[in-house]
Amino acid sequence: MEKDGEPGFWLYDLRVETVLDGRTPVCRHIEGESFQVIGETLVFDKQQKVSMYALAALLPLLPAKQRITDDDDWMSTDAEFACPDPHCGGRFKVTRTAKRWFSHAATTGLPDKRSTPYWQGETP
Repeated sequence: MEKDGEPGFWLYDLRVETVLDGRTPVCRHIEGESFQVIGETLVFDKQQKVSMYALAALLPLLPAKQRITDDDDWMSTDAEFACPDPHCGGRFKVTRTAKRWFSHAATTGLPDKRSTPYWQGETP
């Protein structure tokens, strides 16, 4: 895919929010606590927290949720993911927010294809 003649790709920013909806958590889940995923970066607001076990279960899903998918793909339609503890009522609502363009040259590890890393340049 190209934008202005530059090869690259689109990723969604994500908001990951703890939801209980009346369910009882076993793990440390506080309704409304959240973080964002912007590019490869997890961004936590001041004092927001997430269980490392829940995060470990969520991490493989987040890059897939960032990608553009078919409208009928479950990754496009399903928004809540359960805590990995089967006795826990915690859920994580993952919402696609803004869409950002990343150039291939600013994100590749291939030495002959690189330019300035995206986090050192202007905001994508």
